[in-house]
Amino acid sequence: MDVLAIDFGTSSTVGVLSAFGRGPRAIEVDGSVTMSSAVFRGDDGLLVVGQDAERRARLDPSRFEPNPKRRIDEGALKLGDAEVPVVDAFAAILRRMGEEAERQLGRPPAQIRVSHPAGWGADRQDVLRAAAAAARFADVRLIPEPVAAAAHYASLGSRTGGPIGVYDLGAGTFDCAVVGITRQGFTVLAEDGLPDLGSLDIDQALLVHIGRAVSHADPAQWQRLLRPQTTADRRTRRALLQDVRDAKESLSRHAQTHVPMAEPFGDVLVSRDELEALVRPSLLRSAELLAATIRRAGLTPAQLSGVYLVGGPSRMPLLATLLGRQLGVAPTTQDQPETAVAFGLHHVPLGGATDLTVPAFAPVRPPVTPPRPQPWQQPARPYAPPPQSQPQSRPDPQPEPRKKNKALLIGLAVLVVVAITVTVVLLATESESAQSTVDCTTTAQRDRAGFTPCTRPLAGTVPDRTTCRPADSVGKPVHAQATVTCGFGKGNVVSYYQGVTVEEIEASTKLQVGAGNIEQGSWTGGGLRGRYIAGAGSFSGIVLFGSDDRRAAGLYTSLDTRRTADLIAFFTSQVKPS
Repeated sequence: MDVLAIDFGTSSTVGVLSAFGRGPRAIEVDGSVTMSSAVFRGDDGLLVVGQDAERRARLDPSRFEPNPKRRIDEGALKLGDAEVPVVDAFAAILRRMGEEAERQLGRPPAQIRVSHPAGWGADRQDVLRAAAAAARFADVRLIPEPVAAAAHYASLGSRTGGPIGVYDLGAGTFDCAVVGITRQGFTVLAEDGLPDLGSLDIDQALLVHIGRAVSHADPAQWQRLLRPQTTADRRTRRALLQDVRDAKESLSRHAQTHVPMAEPFGDVLVSRDELEALVRPSLLRSAELLAATIRRAGLTPAQLSGVYLVGGPSRMPLLATLLGRQLGVAPTTQDQPETAVAFGLHHVPLGGATDLTVPAFAPVRPPVTPPRPQPWQQPARPYAPPPQSQPQSRPDPQPEPRKKNKALLIGLAVLVVVAITVTVVLLATESESAQSTVDCTTTAQRDRAGFTPCTRPLAGTVPDRTTCRPADSVGKPVHAQATVTCGFGKGNVVSYYQGVTVEEIEASTKLQVGAGNIEQGSWTGGGLRGRYIAGAGSFSGIVLFGSDDRRAAGLYTSLDTRRTADLIAFFTSQVKPS
């Protein structure tokens, strides 16, 4: 079967084609195996991608977006004077790779495999599926990037049989994972990531360093470079960013290099030592996160078959040094780490009853949820871990706070809300104000995190201790007027809904965790009083709570906690208003 694998990246996209009974081979687009993920909107409204987009950006940078994947949550891109849906930008990139594969085959590939970060939740995966459909792909499978990377390195045959550690430093994000390997396939045993670390962030750190050296020559002109106002300013800024990126890559091979600067600034000499001093704290943070992820998988670095580096920035010599010191084992890479995921997509077994490509942390979906009608969607499979030592359960009832991946938290909230809406029956609107003394009918006054005067008191001190963000799409299935999600480390999220009460979703909460596992009680704090419903199911634990004086509800969901008493303890100490 002809299979096209696409590793859709933040700054570049790689395609690998397997056809005519031959092994996988990289597809060259614009003379390179790495196609730029940039998009440009032409005067006719058509989107061009790759090298063509880079070239046209010199004419009008305002119509150009170099990293559309990093803006997936924004919904639309401002290109020139038009708003372009993110789905359309993604589709243009995928379509370009598909057209090149079709040109070589003489027909469309029978199957398309597209990678995505392991932490991407349901919302982001749905955007990718919609883009694949818009690109006219028929049979599409989505596969987590760490699974594909592990499959690639396992296929090399040098060291196989045990779990693999994957360190994936891309352009936009850092992801790490421990992937188990069985005869049936691959599964993510533990995963984490940093949304604020990637090669683009390294470029920005180097740009700031250069600015410190030259901005004194003409501070006003330097500010115009940072915040361009005219087409000429944008062209100069774009050239500078490219030169900074080239300098960073050169320092992986040489001890020092020059960065050419536009007048009135002089060229800047930067050294590898200077760059390493800039990025060392961030890279050390990523190394520590990988070590913590290995521990959460119940393993030690010595028990892994290998630790493998993925992504172009992994060429930095400092990275291998830091990982070696942190883990006590030497990481492994290859000549072209950018292509590891794309090649690995071909080695992931799909379609069988033992398909284990779904991350281990994916929560169960209710069996009564109707399947999506799209023929190309990859069905979720239950997680079946390989036989190996498992981590001991923690006696501390509170989930250990960790660096969260926002995509996972939002995706988790979406999945839980979808589950809740299976049997939810909203009460008649005439009961809305019967017992309410707080106006929960308007969302006109929302703060920066998305809270309204109705929901903010219910959140208590939570917004002061963690990151909260508006997520109205999460609450749409329950007809919430406004929704905010707040993260408590990986796999733990609190969502606040305006316009829906505990009573309205109580029945479906019992369905989610089993009525026999439900515990109910009352709470007071922050001048409020209300009731809660708590229960731990096989895949997640939840606490549903609300205040007696308002049509608003909160939902705390945890993938780490398996005892109802522990859920209640965490809710009482960390979540409820105080």
